[in-house]
Amino acid sequence: MNIFRKFKGRMIVAFVTIILIVIIGLTSTGKLKITKLENILGNVITPVQKVAYSISKNVANGFSSVGDIFTLKEENTQLKKEVAKLKDKVIKYEDIIGRSDYLKEEAELKSKTNYNLVNSQIIGKDPGNWFEKFIIDKGSKDGIKKGDPVVKAVEIEKDNIVEGLVGRVTEVGDNWSKVVSIVDSSNSVSFTIVRNQNNGVAKEGSQGILSGYMFDTKADVSKGDKLLTSGLGGVFEKGIFIGEVIEIKKKSEDLLVHVKIKPSVDFNKLHEVFVITGKKH
Repeated sequence: MNIFRKFKGRMIVAFVTIILIVIIGLTSTGKLKITKLENILGNVITPVQKVAYSISKNVANGFSSVGDIFTLKEENTQLKKEVAKLKDKVIKYEDIIGRSDYLKEEAELKSKTNYNLVNSQIIGKDPGNWFEKFIIDKGSKDGIKKGDPVVKAVEIEKDNIVEGLVGRVTEVGDNWSKVVSIVDSSNSVSFTIVRNQNNGVAKEGSQGILSGYMFDTKADVSKGDKLLTSGLGGVFEKGIFIGEVIEIKKKSEDLLVHVKIKPSVDFNKLHEVFVITGKKH
């Protein structure tokens, strides 16, 4: 026992050396036969080699897969950047197209209107989706007064651009003004039907649609009738386009003919407006 402990290190070295010699012999291309000892050692070593080779192969494949994953992530990141750039370009092009249509309508309205118009940008609004109350960037220095009508260029028929009623100015500063639109619950607008001059009033707005009624309980009103401001009450200038009738109801409790009106202006999308400061001479 003491001898084994004494020569333990040398014995291990000798054993490892023998195994290496056998392995070299087994892998020698010029050797045709193997000894029994080599055969026994080969039988022992082969499964170990098989497992070791399989592990090394999987590890190599694993590193290759990891490399592929990093490559795919980089490509995915690059593609996302390209998609973001393309989306940004599409938005810009859509904005250019939208503004070109708006500018065309704006220019045509300026060339044919009978009013003095002050072009204004919206710089603030009350919370909510609809432009019920908002602030514009023009004020008394630009000739704007409290009560002035606010309009937008709208196309009622092909190539027929007119003033579409937005609302009226309620407060004025040096370089700003507050506007209350016709879809705000605090506002009301008297109207006349273009087809037959019957009158009514729109008093409330909901989800961008006006509700009102006809003064005459037997008034002739139809879907699609176009409405202009009547000028009654002196709140709005006469003859400004409001919108068209989309629904008619006669209620038995008040005998009135009730109407719903789709405004000519989209009160969910407002960016620039005109303030009417007077008529051209």
